[in-house]
Amino acid sequence: MKVAFISRTTLYSSPGGDTHQIDMTAYYLRRLNVDVDIYLANQDIDYQQYDLLHFFNIIRPADILKHARKSRVPFVISTIFVDYGEFEKKNRSGMAGIITRSFSADTLEYLKVIARWLKNGERPGSFSYLWSGHRRSVQWLMRKAAMLLPNSHSEYRRLEEQYGISRKYHVVPNGIDTEICQRQYTEIPEYKNAVLCMARIEGRKNQLRLIQALRNTACRLFIHGKPSPNHQAYYEQCIAAAAGAENIKIAGWLEGDKLYAAYHSAKVHVLPSYFETTGLSSLEAGVMGCNIVITDKGDTREYFGDDAWYCDPDAPDSIRQAVEAARAAPYNEAFRERILKEYAWERAAQETLAAYKTVLKRMS
Repeated sequence: MKVAFISRTTLYSSPGGDTHQIDMTAYYLRRLNVDVDIYLANQDIDYQQYDLLHFFNIIRPADILKHARKSRVPFVISTIFVDYGEFEKKNRSGMAGIITRSFSADTLEYLKVIARWLKNGERPGSFSYLWSGHRRSVQWLMRKAAMLLPNSHSEYRRLEEQYGISRKYHVVPNGIDTEICQRQYTEIPEYKNAVLCMARIEGRKNQLRLIQALRNTACRLFIHGKPSPNHQAYYEQCIAAAAGAENIKIAGWLEGDKLYAAYHSAKVHVLPSYFETTGLSSLEAGVMGCNIVITDKGDTREYFGDDAWYCDPDAPDSIRQAVEAARAAPYNEAFRERILKEYAWERAAQETLAAYKTVLKRMS
């Protein structure tokens, strides 16, 4: 079986959770003897050499439409259906805030595509998107997809409700790399019993309110990430908010063994986002021994259940109280075992392959 993965043009220049999902799913599918090639949406592709196309991020239909229309090859979509609406409406100010509160979520996504084209030179992959609009483009893709692959049942229900279309779907959970997380790591004294936040620095991830919540408290907070494109002003707000607070440090990404050693050393990982489909860094931190504080917005409860402390991203007091409760609690080893059993990339690849086989059997 030969499959083409196709995703946004900024997949590697501005990496995020989808980058990790794509790379790890491809890695473990290859170990299951599936031939996988990864393409960016702006690349030319010889479609006829593939049995299936696998797209990612249904909220970016402009990246998908060209290939879906042109290829004549069956396709599936990992939906990664993130809802930016609440963040946009509550946190944009000035003219951007007026625009955000005046239009629907689909219109705002359409305007973002135009803005990325004019500001960053990211041309829409399909000009049909421009005259169809965002909503109709997403609906067309949902109807034409051989199967949808959400990360949770909750995600699929949100998508179905938003666009009024019911489709065949197969849940493919996000996961952790069991080969890496089960190695032995030496504690890093700097991070011992600290609070970590590993994420791109941007408004949706909500580092600013996290800083406000923990500034000059007994919690030592380490925020690791880089500003997303077009979020430099937000990053500078975070730097300014942390200035003078000796308990807060903001730095770039941690990678490789140092990342997992930091998780192993810390007590709490916090992701107080305005929305998360999963929270991949929370799964990684959880399996390494961190107690987890995570947003109550999105699909997080389907993953973390009673094994996490939830916070309201709008309320610094809620964030602080959840972090303090997580710091005071012992770690639950059963949580680690549940992650290893249910949320490993090996399982994600197995579920993806099962979906592929269902689609190809139906097409034969």
